[in-house]
Amino acid sequence: MIGYGLPMPNQAHFSASFARPSTPAAKCMHHIRLGQQLIRNELVEATGLSQPTVTRAVTALMQAGLVRERPDLTLSSGPGRPNIPLELAPSPWIHAGVAIGTKSSYVALFDTKGRTLRDAMLEISAADLDPDTFIEHLIAGVNRLTTGLDLPLVGIGVATSGKVTNAGVVTANNLGWDSVDIAGRLNYQFSVPATVASAIPAIAASELQASPLPHPEQPTPITLTFYADDSVGAAYSNDLGVHVIGSLATTQGSGLDTLGMAAEDALSTQGFLSRVSDQGIFANSLGELVTIAKDNDKARAFLDDRATLLAHTAAEAAETISPSTLVLSGSAFSEDPQGRSVFASQLKKEYDADIELRLIPTHRENVRAAARAVALDRLLNEPLTLVP
Repeated sequence: MIGYGLPMPNQAHFSASFARPSTPAAKCMHHIRLGQQLIRNELVEATGLSQPTVTRAVTALMQAGLVRERPDLTLSSGPGRPNIPLELAPSPWIHAGVAIGTKSSYVALFDTKGRTLRDAMLEISAADLDPDTFIEHLIAGVNRLTTGLDLPLVGIGVATSGKVTNAGVVTANNLGWDSVDIAGRLNYQFSVPATVASAIPAIAASELQASPLPHPEQPTPITLTFYADDSVGAAYSNDLGVHVIGSLATTQGSGLDTLGMAAEDALSTQGFLSRVSDQGIFANSLGELVTIAKDNDKARAFLDDRATLLAHTAAEAAETISPSTLVLSGSAFSEDPQGRSVFASQLKKEYDADIELRLIPTHRENVRAAARAVALDRLLNEPLTLVP
């Protein structure tokens, strides 16, 4: 176990924790990162930590080059020590983030505030290439983005579909991957720690990372993220961090003959398009099917069936955790506005508790959110252990 303030070895790879900040330095870093300028007394109030603890944490963050004082903005408050505002220092390094999709992938560089410095979509199909060749394309994509930048790379984060072991090994049916050690490969190539996570908890973590920490004396709101795209799944955040809902409800009967099927098989994009093709309507993508449905009532009915089944699955998940917010993510919601309306209406019928619905509106925003969350996970949980 690495102690408070001690540097972590350049660990080869591991899975993302997506925990809420727990150390004093991490809590202070989170508040400073989301705010403009804060003074130490405001950090004491926001974190519930003692003044000496906040002072030590801020000093450590300043020594690490992550936070700086702004004496030019000092506020005079009468006798005593002046209140010198604090803010994030200019980023001392960069974080690379990758979001792997079936037919395209996203690569980006982020600073310590989470701002996108450079990014690109790689229009290559992971499912059509062997894993080694595909990872070579990812490596080349990261190298292109880092060319010409003076800041060192401190880590790389990868969000992917499928299941990820604690060692960063991925098995994903939609990619055709079986025990692919992508973390080890990236660590070897870039000589920095590689963090790997499934896309669904990564998107949930992006909500957590962008939200203020709840006050210690206040209850923590629960946010449920429901994802329907190349895969189907859900994750939620509470006072401890992000948790994956391991098993979603099996689907109900519909015109697609889905009774008793796993949600992943029946309602993922490929699973859904396969069910639709069995009914004589052929489309290579969800977007193509949505276009067909403008003039084809049968296709539209199938899309609405999917939305209804997704709402049932989401309602079942919500019943178990009672979230205050439901975040909708993935092409099922972003590419089919009419289906989204059907989903919302059906959800209200099946889950009548007061809940805020929020949409991540585009594919680009989805993949950026996932890539950023994994890329910044180590920084936000262990800011004093990063070594470029």
